[in-house]
Amino acid sequence: MDDKLVICLAGMPGSGKSIVVKVAKERGYDIVVMGDVIREEAERRRLEPNPENLGKLMLELRRSEGKAVIAKRCIPKIEKTAKSKVIVDGIRSLSEVEEFRESFPKFSFIAVHSSPETRFSRVYRRRRSDDPESWEVFRERDMRELRVGLGNAMAMAEYVIVNEGELEAVKEKAREILRRVEEKWMR
Repeated sequence: MDDKLVICLAGMPGSGKSIVVKVAKERGYDIVVMGDVIREEAERRRLEPNPENLGKLMLELRRSEGKAVIAKRCIPKIEKTAKSKVIVDGIRSLSEVEEFRESFPKFSFIAVHSSPETRFSRVYRRRRSDDPESWEVFRERDMRELRVGLGNAMAMAEYVIVNEGELEAVKEKAREILRRVEEKWMR
């Protein structure tokens, strides 16, 4: 059992999880990104890290090693972090939530929500290697995320941040939620 405070973060691609991660980092959190597990596996297999390959790989890993495989691969990374507070970016299913909850007694779960149009505009502008370049590919990615259980996981979050407005307002909401979680677990 680890005594770390572990906060998991879920949101559809482009919802603004990185804003919450940035605020958490400013508050002294270590960061573990679940998508890095997929990108590392793609690199290990010498696959190009595009949306199609990463999506197929994510589904293949879940089929072959179980729905919580990515969470299981993140747990050692969390345990190795030097800090007592860790934010895990990229929850995709309730199985992953349960895996973390069982492994870390001081656990909380935050969802970040934005509309599809807002999210597409963001991912189109940021241009990460796995970001879709068209609305059709974006929608396919959304449907894949929902099929693995992201919507169900988000519905069970303890805290929800709606990210449709000003950046500073979203950062303040993230600070407030992180403060509340820290007060709950770190008395």
